Amino acid sequence: MPSSSTSSSVHKGLTSLDHRVEAATGHSIDRLRELHDRDLLDEPATRVADAHRKLNDATTVLTFHRVLLERLASGEYEIERALFARIDRAVERMKEATATRDARRAEVAAALEPLERAGRRHTGSGSMPDLSAADHAALMAISEGAQLRQHLLTGRVAAVTASGTRVPAATYQRLEAAGCVTRDESHALHAGQPITVTDAGRTVLTGARGTTRPTPPPAQRVGAWPATRPRR
Repeated sequence: MPSSSTSSSVHKGLTSLDHRVEAATGHSIDRLRELHDRDLLDEPATRVADAHRKLNDATTVLTFHRVLLERLASGEYEIERALFARIDRAVERMKEATATRDARRAEVAAALEPLERAGRRHTGSGSMPDLSAADHAALMAISEGAQLRQHLLTGRVAAVTASGTRVPAATYQRLEAAGCVTRDESHALHAGQPITVTDAGRTVLTGARGTTRPTPPPAQRVGAWPATRPRR
């Protein structure tokens, strides 16, 4: 079983679905957990919170076995037959933990679907998303090609664009929640999930470009005020 120190360190870590959970519920993971513990969530959000907690626990167990396997193979222990047996056991337990993690991840995705479907309907029937200038700039950079990646060592998530620009996770979340971008979750987050700008996102970009064009001044009627003074 994972030690308390390992569990506490992983508790703060990200799962591969954290950003979808935060975008769909409108709460950070910590806030969602707090509201769940206080029984202040509606039924769909409660299902997401329950499933996500199980996914987080499964991810913690998987991380524990991965770290243990890394220690066994690090050269810290003398190479002998007993070490090989410990490595074999660690690999088997890591396989089991991976299967459990994958099942929990599928449960979270299923719980998220009603909330995400409702969010897409709201975005599609509403007006153009109201984004800040910084979000517009991030969307423009992402439109040139980007992937959502999680750093292997730090666990931090960011959208890395084709030009090398890093869009913070919070900014990407806002764009995803507004329905401007989507990502291919068939790829692992560590390897990079390709990001696609949606129709709503393209509409935002088109509208943003349109508003930046200078408009020609209206034609001046003869005798209208203020009259243009002739040059001497």
